[in-house]
Amino acid sequence: MTQQVPVVIVGAGPTGIVAATLLAQYGVESLVLERWPGVYPQPRAVHLDDEIYRILARLGIAEQFAAISRPTLGLRLLDWQFNVLAEFHRDAARSDHGYPQANMFDQPELECLLRRNLGRYSGVELRGNCDVTAVRAEGDRTRVTFTDRSDGSVHRVDAEYVLGCDGANSVVRAQIGSHMQDLKFEQRWLVVDVATDADLGQWDGVYQVCGRVRAGTYMRIGENRYRWEFRLFDGESARDFDTVTTLRPLIAPWTTDVPDSELTLLRVTEYTFRAQIADRWRRGNIFLLGDAAHLTPPFIGQGMGAGVRDAMNLAWKIAAVRRGTLIADALNSYERERKCHARALIRLALVIGWSMTGGGRVGDRARRVMLPRLRFIPGLREKVVDSTTPALRRSALVHKSLCGGPLCGALCPNAVVAGHRRFDDVAGGGFALVTRAQPAADQEELLRSHDVTIVRTRPGDELDEWLRRGRAQAALVRPDRTVLRAARDVSGLCRWYSHRFPLGREARQGAGAALPASGKCR
Repeated sequence: MTQQVPVVIVGAGPTGIVAATLLAQYGVESLVLERWPGVYPQPRAVHLDDEIYRILARLGIAEQFAAISRPTLGLRLLDWQFNVLAEFHRDAARSDHGYPQANMFDQPELECLLRRNLGRYSGVELRGNCDVTAVRAEGDRTRVTFTDRSDGSVHRVDAEYVLGCDGANSVVRAQIGSHMQDLKFEQRWLVVDVATDADLGQWDGVYQVCGRVRAGTYMRIGENRYRWEFRLFDGESARDFDTVTTLRPLIAPWTTDVPDSELTLLRVTEYTFRAQIADRWRRGNIFLLGDAAHLTPPFIGQGMGAGVRDAMNLAWKIAAVRRGTLIADALNSYERERKCHARALIRLALVIGWSMTGGGRVGDRARRVMLPRLRFIPGLREKVVDSTTPALRRSALVHKSLCGGPLCGALCPNAVVAGHRRFDDVAGGGFALVTRAQPAADQEELLRSHDVTIVRTRPGDELDEWLRRGRAQAALVRPDRTVLRAARDVSGLCRWYSHRFPLGREARQGAGAALPASGKCR
């Protein structure tokens, strides 16, 4: 008998588990299929920013993540002789979203936390040790065929939606005929994870060794966990550095006073860093997320975060379409919004990577001249440690105009509002109208009937200043906290919502009855 489920998620890494949890919060059941029998034991991602931390808080695990993570205090740029070229300090308490802007962690610990949290929801089934072998659209449903590796049995499940969160070698991507576009970057790097109870005596930030000779990165990712990454020369491999003795020449600047016996190698492996993006992210109701859709070099620490952003963008849209409160065509906005955003972050990573490692001897000379002078460029020091990512591009669910244009597509700050609660706690999981003026009574009634939370700002508070800087009186904020539209007139924004927003049939009933049909956002 073929099982039926609203959503099948292929891959139980961070992207897949976040998507399943968000869907569960909206009451959408899912089946998660994972190739590995449990959490993949090796650490990969080690960094996430405050925007992703905010999503973890949305899942209900902010406090638990705080217990397993470590805010980093900034970035130190070094030359290959370990001379400091520039240093950028980061205030761990400063953030538009209420959480530290840069956080180090161990990925297996985070995945265990995500899975335990997912277990709180009865509408999700997670099956490990499963190989997905086919994904085929059949009418208005998609059939997923998988093999249970524990006994060799073959199973079939029909789903309304399939989310391919199955990584760089995605089976789902191949099944929908999507191909990775190469953005012309490929470097081999050595990745080393070390445990030690010794005090390395190092500054609690990220060290980036810049240069053509041996580019490298050092990060403290836990109480007694450390990671180094070094670019490999031609002819080198991880096998050349598989003991503390052979590794010592690379890590010596950080471990001079620590004997070999106090350093435990947890992992020494080789990664090929690539920049790629899928040419199509969707076929019918089959979607690609995370590494299945894009591969980002690690120079800005956004690889895992990009996948979590994909999940946050898509989950609420699927839930709204299933409820009938959003038209099905609105799902086209997923690829339009996320592909451009992911490409922008990949390009930024390439620029940063080249500026740290490229240019040969000329590049080394330029870095020695330019990097120590960065702190004298007005505003640049703040920009280096700023974790803000680009705004989403225009789509059916991001309406940019001259009115409040700077806000559209960007994230609404998770600011403290009335009652000392933060915006996310007040807005819940739905839409919100942030406004400096009270809507008319009939408009307010309509908004509340559509579960739109009205958040009034107070003169001088953070959200009030945010609207003022954006040249807007009001902003309509989506469930993923992206600004859908902003305007200088709250009445015009409410009229636009009732007549122009792509509401589904259920929400459209009576949407225009309470409000006049005329008027555009002024």
